[in-house]
Amino acid sequence: MLSCRRLIGQLANRSQLRCYATARLLDQRYVELTQKNGEQLKYPSVWLRDNCQCPDCFYAATSTRKSNWERGPLNVRAETVRFDVQRQQLIVHWQDAHESSYDLNWLQERDFASRQRYLDAVYKPPMQLWSKTEFAANTCEFAYKDVLKQDAVLLQWLEALAVKGFALLHGAPNDVHVVRQLAERIGYIKHTTYGDVFEVKSKPNAGNYAYLMTPLPLHTDMPYYEYKAGINILHTLVQSESPGGSNTMTDGFYIADKLRREHPAYFELLRSVPVNWFDIGHDGDAKKPFHSLWRAPIICLDVDGQYARINQNTTKRDSRFSVPLEQVVAWYEAYDMFMQLAQAEAVEFKTRPGDVFVFNNLRMLHGRTAYEDSPENKRHLVGAYVDWDIIYSKLRTLKFPNAKD
Repeated sequence: MLSCRRLIGQLANRSQLRCYATARLLDQRYVELTQKNGEQLKYPSVWLRDNCQCPDCFYAATSTRKSNWERGPLNVRAETVRFDVQRQQLIVHWQDAHESSYDLNWLQERDFASRQRYLDAVYKPPMQLWSKTEFAANTCEFAYKDVLKQDAVLLQWLEALAVKGFALLHGAPNDVHVVRQLAERIGYIKHTTYGDVFEVKSKPNAGNYAYLMTPLPLHTDMPYYEYKAGINILHTLVQSESPGGSNTMTDGFYIADKLRREHPAYFELLRSVPVNWFDIGHDGDAKKPFHSLWRAPIICLDVDGQYARINQNTTKRDSRFSVPLEQVVAWYEAYDMFMQLAQAEAVEFKTRPGDVFVFNNLRMLHGRTAYEDSPENKRHLVGAYVDWDIIYSKLRTLKFPNAKD
């Protein structure tokens, strides 16, 4: 039985709800809801008709509209609108005698004025760019076993990768399957011309510059792929005891932003001039050769003008530069400034056996200092890739397990 206090509280809430909103039609093009606190929600009529939630227009089991554009939402106008206080729904009567109803909560979640909140909370968490001096404050560290066993820690790890661009895991076993286990914990491993799992160690007749003991300059992996690998998972099995073999890394988005602020003309060149990236050859005993090519600028932006991808790999930048002759010299000047800034902001650290270094391959420039191998002193890393589509999907299923639409 409800207590008296609880019953009074519920009645009061119902009374408030009944006064929650009023609706009106604006020039038959917009519907406006005014809430009790004076705040207003405004929606285009065509959008409301396109997103009608009735069984004739929407299949709830799969959260999809029954698309049939011939019904012409552009040509069907709203005739009357009202707000049903009892049901907390907006009711729209259309000129073709169709009726639509929309729950207030559903409308509030799709408020056009608050679209950035959705983009930040659901689409992608905002990135935090960092400089060399801010590296330590932005370093996130996790226990390997916790990431594998606890969904809450998995969520924290993936958010760190999305926001900071990198993270370190400790305590991984001496097992070549660690990177596969982490990739499959997220979703699916990415298969490339180098296989699904690859090894980074010195090799005779190396088919990739990374397999040499020489310094590995700052770069991103696979700029020659249109669908470039999202994150790089690198597990240190054996670390060189020589002075070298340290990881180097720079936040490429921070460098792009610094260039944008301090050298806008250079930024525009690196944002707009496409570069030919290539990879030709075969890896180890692979029987099928590969010939990968992709043209894209150093700095790539998304549809919102945000940093989306950095392409930089000196060893994989083609000598064929398919741009107008007059752009070449200016581009090299801009590229030189970008690399100066990147090298000045590079951090250096050395992983130990059992560490897993994971980073955003679309964002982070990474490299390695030179090292010496001998029969008694080996450096052996195992790596794998996962695409960001898979990572963001996992993030959302962890954050919103009951989401439908």
